Amino acid sequence: MSRRPLPSSQEALRILAEKRTRPQHRPAPPAGKGLAKMLRELDQKFGQGPAALQARWREIVGAEIARRTEPVKLVKGRNGGPSSLEIRVAGPSAAIIQHQAHEILARVNLFLGPDAVQKLRIVQGPLRHVPEPPPPKRRPQPLDAAKEAELAQSLAAAPDGKLKQALLALGRGVLRQQR
Repeated sequence: MSRRPLPSSQEALRILAEKRTRPQHRPAPPAGKGLAKMLRELDQKFGQGPAALQARWREIVGAEIARRTEPVKLVKGRNGGPSSLEIRVAGPSAAIIQHQAHEILARVNLFLGPDAVQKLRIVQGPLRHVPEPPPPKRRPQPLDAAKEAELAQSLAAAPDGKLKQALLALGRGVLRQQR
C-alpha cells in the first residue's frame, strides 16, 4: 500500500476555501447557568418560602415563640385562595401558640409582605431544631478589699445570722452596680 502524499500548504488553503465544513459541535451550557436567571425571577415574584422563614424565624416571631415553634411549610392558595403557614409546635405549647396566632400572622406578613399568609396551621410534634440553651451565668467579680472592709464595718452592729448574710449580699450587689 502506498501512502498518499499530504497536500502542500497552498493546496490545503484551496481545499479549505472550497469545502464547507460543518460547525464544530459545542456542548450545551450547564443547566445551572440557564436556570439561575429564571430562579432569581421566581424568587423575586414568590419569595423564598419556608426556607427564608426558617433562617430568620427567631427574628420574625421573637425568642420566646421561636423556642417552642418552627415553620414547616408555606402553602399558596389555589386560584387566589388564602395561603397558609404550617408551624410545628412542641407539645403542650400549642394552646399558648394558638392564642398568639394573630400576632404570629402579623409578624410573618410584615416579613413576607402584606397578606402573604392568611391562615396559621398548628401541628403538634417534636421540633427538629434544638432550642438554644440559656447563656451561662457569669459569676460576679468580687469587691476590692477596701470596699469589702467598709461594708463589713457598717454591718458590724447587726447580729450574726441569716439577716446579716442577706444584708452583706445586698450591699455587695449594690456596690458592684455602682462601679
